[in-house]
Amino acid sequence: MADSRVKKRVLFLCTGNSCRSQMAEGFLQHLAEDRFEVVSAGTHPVGLNPQAVEAMREIGIDISRHRSKNVDEFQGQTFDYVVTVCDRAKESCPVFPGAKTVLHWSFDDPAQAQGPPEECMKVFRRVRDEIRAAIRQFLPEH
Repeated sequence: MADSRVKKRVLFLCTGNSCRSQMAEGFLQHLAEDRFEVVSAGTHPVGLNPQAVEAMREIGIDISRHRSKNVDEFQGQTFDYVVTVCDRAKESCPVFPGAKTVLHWSFDDPAQAQGPPEECMKVFRRVRDEIRAAIRQFLPEH
């Protein structure tokens, strides 16, 4: 196992910390194994969305034990990357003086999907797949 002192630290940030940032955290933990210390948070956390858990479960990644966290929990900490995954979080993102790199990835909010449950799940799956593609593109560079 890699020494935790040399792991790059990543914070995924969105508004509610219920879907996008949780999925991004799950993907990076899964795909990068122990190369990163990764957490997620929200500017206004609302709890883990069960449909996000289900969308990730469908592809073999368990985020059911994640919890929705307020970004304030991480103030004063140093991160190699702070990645906002929604436009509202980018606009209200607190300054992280210890962040070496701040990135912005804009994804639709699947929690805002309307319609029958199966139609909403299609949105969760699409956003999940977009996040997976972004994480896969991020990994070879780091």
